[in-house]
Amino acid sequence: MKTELWAVGLVILGTIFGALGPIYLKKASADLKISIKSVITNRNLIMGLFLYAIATVVFVPALKGGDLSVLYPLVAVGYIWVCLLSVKILKEKMYLHKWIGIALIVLGVAFIGLGSV
Repeated sequence: MKTELWAVGLVILGTIFGALGPIYLKKASADLKISIKSVITNRNLIMGLFLYAIATVVFVPALKGGDLSVLYPLVAVGYIWVCLLSVKILKEKMYLHKWIGIALIVLGVAFIGLGSV
């Protein structure tokens, strides 16, 4: 089956939502206490879980548009979004080894994409 461009686009969109999930979970961890009330009233926790759910809802229809062996490895792009969003939103630092990791992810995803041509 040929992988459709719209399916790739949906997967990439899903990775953005999926990458925002752990950003909100990290923010939630600062205020989280071990109690039911703390869990159900923590807006960042709820938002993180919601974003993960949205990522899944976006990803499922994308599966109709191509091979799982091509589309699922694109989920690795989410790691890139998490690194970049962590710098922007959480003020984390990017070091050389993180940039090398991002380059390797891009290279790996590119090789998998080339294998479907």
